[in-house]
Amino acid sequence: MRVVLLADPDAPTEIAQRVARRLPDRLAGKSGRGRRFDVEVVSEPFTSGTEDPPTLMRRIRDRGREENWDIVVALTDLPLHSHGRKLVVDLSHEDGLALLSLPSLGGLRLQTRVRRAVEEAVLSLAGARAREGEEAGSSRLSLEPSVGRHAPVQPDPVAEEESADLRYVTSGPRGYLRVLVGMVRANRPWRLVPGLSKALAAALATGAIATVNSTVWSLAASLSTPRLVIATVGSVALMIGWLIVDAKLWHRTAEESPEARKQAALYNVSTVLTVGIGVVVCYVGLLVINFVWALFILNDRVFASFTRNPLDATAYWTLSWFVASIATVGGALGSGLETDEAIRAAAYSKREQERRRMLEGDQDR
Repeated sequence: MRVVLLADPDAPTEIAQRVARRLPDRLAGKSGRGRRFDVEVVSEPFTSGTEDPPTLMRRIRDRGREENWDIVVALTDLPLHSHGRKLVVDLSHEDGLALLSLPSLGGLRLQTRVRRAVEEAVLSLAGARAREGEEAGSSRLSLEPSVGRHAPVQPDPVAEEESADLRYVTSGPRGYLRVLVGMVRANRPWRLVPGLSKALAAALATGAIATVNSTVWSLAASLSTPRLVIATVGSVALMIGWLIVDAKLWHRTAEESPEARKQAALYNVSTVLTVGIGVVVCYVGLLVINFVWALFILNDRVFASFTRNPLDATAYWTLSWFVASIATVGGALGSGLETDEAIRAAAYSKREQERRRMLEGDQDR
């Protein structure tokens, strides 16, 4: 059987390529009957312009028929929805199709979960195609190893006019949390730091200057731990808020339905978490760099003459901590030099960027 993993560009394609390396041997071992599977990865934006699962299934079906593929498993890092619930997987045993939404698998051990979900989907579809006369949708697959033992995943009714004959969705607080973590994982927030080069340069320059400022020395020596914590929280919150507001990352919906509002809230929470993780990583990096810079540049006698405190390990740590907060504020101001596209490219996956550009175009029209 010719199995094709149809993946959206960027992260889904990378995951599909890693899954495909061992997939033929694992499928052959689990299916038995002397079957052989040829696995191929095709990277293309099949979700471009729509998030509607029935529409996507029709696209996948037409694409598979054009290329004469036996089984198609489509992977996207967009969260898909079905009647207010988060879609995990859609299957059409008649056409040999599966649509898998990666955020529904969560953000932990994602590679393993995707591999197991793909294996289960392919084996279910292959078994249905090998047995003539099987009733559509009578096959079942075990998603427990893929989504977790305690994940609230259950079958969901499928309309007669849809291509799919079996659908699994997740709902409830645990399902919401799993999808949220998966969305943040798909955005890869650790890319925010190198992606904001101008903001990072402004933060480093601010930290370097503040480290050799005697007024900053005196302030740092007089601050208590609670005030340092407040300075940290305030600077990080300022950076997060500035990036979201300046780059217009906040998602707004023109629809008034409760489902649309829930989806908008989900996107906004994932944005705050994505930017927040990136800013915290940046803050920790600034703290380390400022600490090393202080060790290299400061003189204990000069420091003591201004602060009347010895330049010991506590003084180094307190000063670096306070300077990291000051540098983060400088980085927030420096982020104004970045273009909106640069910030979005650093904060979102490619498909999420395309989705937001499409929404902006619709609103403009």
